[in-house]
Amino acid sequence: MKLFQKNEKKATQKLPMGRKAKKAFAVYAALVLCMVFGTTTAFAANDPIAVVNNLSNFIFGLIRAVGMIMLGFGIVQVGLSLKSHDPSQRANGFLTLAGGVVITFAKEILTLITG
Repeated sequence: MKLFQKNEKKATQKLPMGRKAKKAFAVYAALVLCMVFGTTTAFAANDPIAVVNNLSNFIFGLIRAVGMIMLGFGIVQVGLSLKSHDPSQRANGFLTLAGGVVITFAKEILTLITG
């Protein structure tokens, strides 16, 4: 019993591509190549503490972005719970809102704790 049959006689065909699409694809390919191969070399700073501070600022920026996303989601969740009169969804919304605020201001909270 054969489950799969090979079809050896299939012919491949090019997809039709107009002149505008070819030009747009060429511009896109040129931009991608410029972005990949046109970058400059980044040299490390003489001060290793500056490198660590830059990395710390980058990581805390990412954390702040996640916190802002959670903050927005919490606001939406509270708004939807007020519309539907659902107390459990409202509690979850306020918890998400509070978590978003804490995550957004994590760097400031840590600097206050450590002094």
